[in-house]
Formats: sequence, structure tokens, C-alpha cells
Amino acid sequence: MTDTSADLVILGGGSGGYACAFRAAELGLSVVLIEKDKLGGTCLHRGCIPTKALLHAAEVADSTRDADQFGVRAALEGIDIDGVNKYKDNIISGLHKGLQGLAKAHKVTMVEGAGTLVDANTVEVDGTRYTGKNVVLATGSYSKTLPGLELGGRVITSEQALNLDFIPNKVVVLGGGVIGVEFASVWASFGAEVTVVEALPHLVPNEDEFASKRLERAFRKRGIKSKTGVKFTGATQSDDGVSVSLENGETYDADLLLVAVGRGPNTAGHGFEQVGVTMERGFVRTDERLRTNVPGVFAVGDIVPGLQLAHRGFQQGIFIAEEIAGLNPQPIDEAGIPRVTYCHPEVASVGLTEAAAKEQYGSVETFTYDLAGNGKSQILKTQGAVKLIRATDGPVVGLHMVGDRVGELIGEAQLIYNWEALPEDVAPLVHAHPTQTEALGEAHLALAGKPLHVHG
Repeated sequence: MTDTSADLVILGGGSGGYACAFRAAELGLSVVLIEKDKLGGTCLHRGCIPTKALLHAAEVADSTRDADQFGVRAALEGIDIDGVNKYKDNIISGLHKGLQGLAKAHKVTMVEGAGTLVDANTVEVDGTRYTGKNVVLATGSYSKTLPGLELGGRVITSEQALNLDFIPNKVVVLGGGVIGVEFASVWASFGAEVTVVEALPHLVPNEDEFASKRLERAFRKRGIKSKTGVKFTGATQSDDGVSVSLENGETYDADLLLVAVGRGPNTAGHGFEQVGVTMERGFVRTDERLRTNVPGVFAVGDIVPGLQLAHRGFQQGIFIAEEIAGLNPQPIDEAGIPRVTYCHPEVASVGLTEAAAKEQYGSVETFTYDLAGNGKSQILKTQGAVKLIRATDGPVVGLHMVGDRVGELIGEAQLIYNWEALPEDVAPLVHAHPTQTEALGEAHLALAGKPLHVHG
């Protein structure tokens, strides 16, 4: 066997893996980055980027269909799915080439192949062993299914949904989380009849109930059906479609069943347990500094319990590189990581839900500002609201938003949360007019005791 040594060996080239590699290289460490598929991982090739490209195409379709409300005469002739896929694939290709160039510029040694952890310092790929003073596990996640529900044919996951060469007439989406509602939104905009099935009481169940209810109302107006609080019991395929059964006795016939019940940690078969890495339900357990129980071995991204978000993995990768380099970085506050669901309308949040804030602080104050009072939102013809949660007489601990483009407000929102700002700190800040950021400003004015564009 050939021995190849480096300061750092990283298993997985997704958002967490490549961010760790690039930052470590900047700090003067030699890096080996192992990836069995393509640099960029799920996010770039099968997740965030392609999904958001479809969502933008869907937004263009909606804008064209509804152009007359803006005084513009336009007609939607249809969706050229081949054209949509070409647009999507060109974006992925361009970003992938950019990442490859960055890896080369950082002098990161790229290794193609499936890696196995063989001891605390070594990863083996196709018979070659790569030894590092430290090892980072960054193997990402996969689309889960339910017991007894076999994937294949007309039962698909998000990976297959991203590459369809046709637009289904009817779709059942199993799972009302981020992935489920985003695809439901795309297909509805493209003209499909969509039903979302969610076993929990609300869509986007990890969000504040305020946001869930607003989204459900918006989906109803768009004609997207939601069956919440009811469990899936089975699916039967035929040549013509798939029949989906629920525990309440209802059945739904569709062209496709999208299984969007979450993502599982991609840890099996990589040797983690054999080396003694502590696992829990397939996830890798770490401390707040992302260290596993095995000295010198760190873990990052979707395999670490918590939010499965590309930007979380990205920041964790930077943290680990700086930790290994001795910079003693500040641990990441999970609640301070922004969350955006890019359906129509968008849902964006940072910090705690009202329920979690009450549990942590006991007494809280909330204020909800409706986008009906925001000029730019009226120009865009979007409905929604901004909800703030503060610890009584204390800082703002949760910000929750629903409405088109509110994902673009999350930058200011996360600063407010992460810097533990009081409403009185934000109220004097000048927000440009007319912008949707004014909604944040107005909400903080109200919570600071000086409401302006708010009815009593």
C-alpha cells in the first residue's frame, strides 16, 4: 500500500468538507480531500442549488401567469421542462467548475473514490491509505423513506424529482417539511395538482406555529391541498400511476409520489463504528467543538445531529479548520443559524420559536407585523408577516417571517439575534424606503414601544 500523509484528511467534499479544506489550506495546513462523487456534494448537485433554480423558474411562470395584475399583457404558453433543466444544469456546472478551480488554487489534494476510516488517523481509498494528523468526517446525508415503502418507479425522492423530463399532472408529496413544500410549490406553479401529506399537525413543523399557519393559508389560496395530522399507510403502483392510502381511509391517485420524509446520515459502511466513533441512530456524536470521542477525529454537517443545512455544514467546516489550527474559534450557536424555506411564499427564521422561548425564558413578549403595511410588499403583491419574540425586558430571541423574498431579510435578522439586540437597539436604525427590511424596522419600533405604521 502507498502511504500519503497530510496535516488533515477530510472524508467528503460537500459544503462542510470543502469549506474545511479551503480554510485549513489558507491557514497553512496540507489537506487531502476525498470525495466519491463530485466536489460540492448534495447541496450543489442534488439539493439546494438545483431546487432553487426550479423554484426561480416557477416564480417566473407565476409572474407571467399573473402579469395582468401589474398591467402587463403576457401569456404563459407552457413550461419547457428541457429548457428548465438546461438552465438548472448550467448553473450547477458553472459553480462546480468554480469550486474545482478554488480547490486547485488552495493546493488541496483531491482524491476521487469511496473512503473508509481504518484508524483514528487514516482513511483508505481503493487500496491507498491517506494519513492525517487530524481526520474530518463529512460524508453527508441521503433521502430517507418509510418502513415498507419501496422507492422506485412512480415512487421517487428529491434526487429523481430534480431530473424529471416531464411535468406530472397530479402529485402526492409525502412530508410537509422544507423539501416537501418546496417541490409542492414548484409543481403547483408548473400547473400540477398537488397534495401534501404530513403526519404532524402542521406544514414546516419545525417552524413557529405562526409561520406554519400562514404558509398553510397561502397554499390553500394557491390550490395546494394539505393533509396534516394524518399518517401514510401505503402506496400501490400501476401502469397509470400510484395510489396513496392514509390512515383515515382516504386514498389519492397521482402520477407520482414524492417521498420527502427527511434525510438520514450517510455513515454506514465507512468504518466509523469499527474505529470506535460513538454513534446514535446513525449520527456521529460530537461535543460543541465538533470533536468525536476518538482523539483527532472531527465530524461536520448532516452526520452531526441538528439542522441539516448546507450553510451550517459550511460554517462548521471553517470552525474545525480554525480549531485544528489553534485559533480557538467561538462555538456555533445552533439557534443562531438562519433557516429559509424557498417555497411561494418563503418562510425564514432565526432564533427560537415562541414555544421554545417560553420554555427557556419563562416570560416573553411577541409582536407580529403584517406585510399589508409594508409598501414594497404591496408593490410585489405578496402577503405575509414578521413575528418577533423577545425575552421580557430582554433581547430579541426569535424572528420569524413569511412572504415572498423574506429570505433576503434573514441577514439582518440573524445579526439581531446573534448580537443579542434589544428592540430599543434596532428601532433607531434607518431602513431604506421602500424595502421589505422596513417590516423588520417597524416590528422593532412596535416592540420598543413606539409603533408607527401599526393599528392599535
